[in-house]
Amino acid sequence: MSKTIAEINEKIRKGKAVVVDAEEIIDLVEEKGVKKATQEVDVVTTATFGPMCSSGAYLNIGHSKPKIKLGGGRVYLNNIPAYAGFAAVDIYLGATALPEDDPRNEVFPGKFEYGGGHAIQDLVAGKDIKLVASAYGTDCYPRKNLKTLINLKDLNEAVLFNPRNAYQNYNVAVNLSDKTIYTYMGVLKANMGNANYCSAGQLSPLLNDPLYKTIGIGSRIFLGGGTGYVIWQGTQHNPTAQRKDNDVPSVPAGTLAVIGDLKEMSSEYLVGITMPGYGVTLTVGIGIPIPILNEEICRYTAVKDEDIWAQIVDYSSSYPLGKKESLGEVNYAQLKSGKILVKNRDVLTGSLSSYSKAKEIATIFKEWIEKGRFLLSEPVAYLPGPDTGYSFKPLKER
Repeated sequence: MSKTIAEINEKIRKGKAVVVDAEEIIDLVEEKGVKKATQEVDVVTTATFGPMCSSGAYLNIGHSKPKIKLGGGRVYLNNIPAYAGFAAVDIYLGATALPEDDPRNEVFPGKFEYGGGHAIQDLVAGKDIKLVASAYGTDCYPRKNLKTLINLKDLNEAVLFNPRNAYQNYNVAVNLSDKTIYTYMGVLKANMGNANYCSAGQLSPLLNDPLYKTIGIGSRIFLGGGTGYVIWQGTQHNPTAQRKDNDVPSVPAGTLAVIGDLKEMSSEYLVGITMPGYGVTLTVGIGIPIPILNEEICRYTAVKDEDIWAQIVDYSSSYPLGKKESLGEVNYAQLKSGKILVKNRDVLTGSLSSYSKAKEIATIFKEWIEKGRFLLSEPVAYLPGPDTGYSFKPLKER
């Protein structure tokens, strides 16, 4: 049996589509089998909610009187530097940007109390943002200084544009050294005092479509509480990474570049966070619908935590030195149990992503589709898969 996205959309319009989330499809497949579940279910909603450093927003602030050319000048939003290498009043605010006077890690571990991710959240929350800019002045853009308040509702364009989100699996981080270390995987205690991971596992989008059979350029998604689109493979997309027999990668693999209207989004699903000793970032909520076009896709969406494996990596040595070393692998059921076995020791686990929030997103997204608020889109091209030879390559130093 096979279906098309057009056929599924027609059922959505009529209010007859059967939609379940990626947790519910597991029980349904176990109870009725893949064939029956494929016949009954039209869409499976997936989701994740975790820190995604490669995120940011581009803004068009509109022209002042007299006009100013921000391009080539300096721009600050709530004291956070924004990139001004575009045209006159276009800027980009990165999630990890920091105030120039932030002491960073000079006093270790750095506190990193406010940065780009926080400013994006404040903007989405409707707060006034202080803009301070300086320019060199031209005949057509004579103004050299600007100080004002901007608000999301007044901006011409405010677009979330994230070059790398929704990582398809990731490492489990531990620390073999005898001192606490501070990383993008959180605080890692000495002598394997804890193990951190960051994935929604069986709810996570790319783990439910491991070979990118339904997700591609033009896929319409839930992004930050509003709607968005996949616009390209994300940076560091690595589809040729090692996989298990179920086609699910057991190391970091695929990624997505996504875009969406910031004015539609919510500060509940775009949250600026501080990572002590490391920096700031933005926690992003993403949901992706998987159309159940055939039995193969249905089987993929029924993947369980116990069938998704990740590598345990030492972040005190192997990771910073770029060594491809694993201390073993564990599945997400083991990770979510609260402890794993590493080098014959029980190690407590913790997650940087929120499974409960991912479940919430998948449920809300399911309701959008059931009520006809959200139609699926046909990708104009699919992401590079394992058969394309596309891979992420390390830097060649010369």
